[in-house]
Amino acid sequence: MYVFETVDVFTSQRFGGNPLAVFPEATGLSDQQMQRLATEFNLSETTFVLPPADAANSARVRIFNRSHEMPFAGHPMVGTAFVLATRAGDAPSAFRLEVPAGLVQVRLHYEGDGVAGAEIDAPRALATGVQLTADEIAVSVGLGPEDVSVSSHPPMLATVGNTYVIAEVAPDALPRAVPDLAAFRRVLAATPDLDGRYSLYLYARRQSGGVEARMFAPLVGTYEDPATGSAATPLAALLLSLTTADELRVDIHQGVTMGRPSLLRASAYRADDGIRARVAGDCVPVFSGTARV
Repeated sequence: MYVFETVDVFTSQRFGGNPLAVFPEATGLSDQQMQRLATEFNLSETTFVLPPADAANSARVRIFNRSHEMPFAGHPMVGTAFVLATRAGDAPSAFRLEVPAGLVQVRLHYEGDGVAGAEIDAPRALATGVQLTADEIAVSVGLGPEDVSVSSHPPMLATVGNTYVIAEVAPDALPRAVPDLAAFRRVLAATPDLDGRYSLYLYARRQSGGVEARMFAPLVGTYEDPATGSAATPLAALLLSLTTADELRVDIHQGVTMGRPSLLRASAYRADDGIRARVAGDCVPVFSGTARV
């Protein structure tokens, strides 16, 4: 029997944000059991907490989506830190979490007597890769090429630990986007430099400030994700790279069209090894229970 907890991440309202299942004491579970549990929960990700490889760190965290293990993901890091903090007796201020992509620094945020959320540092500096055309983006989500904006940057692969194709679209086009699984497969097959992964993060600038975003990863079973911290961070880093500023902050609204509104407070800054990024958000506990394995 293994205890689990679920939390809604990047929201202060239950049943908003992105749901996450966390197994805070996962020692003894095999890779296959972790994958089967993640598939059974059928969430964007499920995390499993293990003792750290380095005693100087807080824990090792393995992240599984519906089909495979992930090197890094944003809402699982924020939500896992929230669960670990609520289970701790001493109100920790920070965690150092090991993931396959590297070390994730976490700072906890408290309100009153309890933890409210967390801010995480993405484990790697911004790296960009292959560029896609407006036509390829448009056909993937049922839009016209004129809906895809290339004035600030072309659609491109970007990562700070987990890779996404990031593309800007017109504000009126964002709610019209509908992923086409066959088109996703065609674009992936035609673009070897995507390295077998095509997850598409669309964003549009809001007149009131910040951006609204949607993330589609139908090839791994996530038709649409309500809040994607590991895409918000490369977006913030990419936007900073287009300027001469030292840092940038951007509020990212996601999950609106899904009825799960989310707020991701992303930021980026210039460091010695390149552009680094962070993302912060609140969490709300939802369920707890035990799993028979």
